Amino acid sequence: MPDATNPPASVLTRRTFRRAPGDERRQDLIRATLDCVTEMGLHAVTVREIALRAGVTNGLIRHYFDSKDRMVQEAYRATMGEMTTLVKAASIIAGATARERLRRFVAANLGAPVADIKRLTLWASFISMVHVDAAMAAIHREHYLAFRRELEALVGEVFVEAGLPARKANCRRAAIKINAVIDGLWLEGTLAPEMFAKKDLVAMGIEAVESILGLSLRDFRKEK
Repeated sequence: MPDATNPPASVLTRRTFRRAPGDERRQDLIRATLDCVTEMGLHAVTVREIALRAGVTNGLIRHYFDSKDRMVQEAYRATMGEMTTLVKAASIIAGATARERLRRFVAANLGAPVADIKRLTLWASFISMVHVDAAMAAIHREHYLAFRRELEALVGEVFVEAGLPARKANCRRAAIKINAVIDGLWLEGTLAPEMFAKKDLVAMGIEAVESILGLSLRDFRKEK
């Protein structure tokens, strides 16, 4: 008989699952999936482990998701969507210039909570499936394009603010380059945070973006 004073590890990590509306309960199950993927790795995760973490039965999970694959897909969608939401929110500042909003957008990608080892672990787990799973590839494309559209819009606003033509093709090319810079610095800074100061990563990111655009991103109003 198990010792009640020393329960198994799986019990210790089990969530207290409360009654909740359907959408909220579905989100709770997605969060449990993300926790399991972070701790165990994508291929080791089972519906049973997710059920234990969430404190529910396998049958209840199947009421919301018809397979483990569907749960993983929705967990990936949630991960990518949350990251885009966080950086977009950081750039929405009342009265800020386009330059300042783009600076904040870049900085938000290179610091907490976006530059976080748990997010990197999840991203690395999910990205390995993109080339072998059509549904995961579609989710990746959906969120990559959503992120790039945010960048394209910001770049266009910066060009207009600087009195330059904001041609769609030019904004697109600049956004692709900026996205590549952000991805590279995010990966390096999150993998080995002890090797970089946050302010240095952000400064390098902004310098690279300025080089791509051929424009300074300083808010000149503050220098008057």
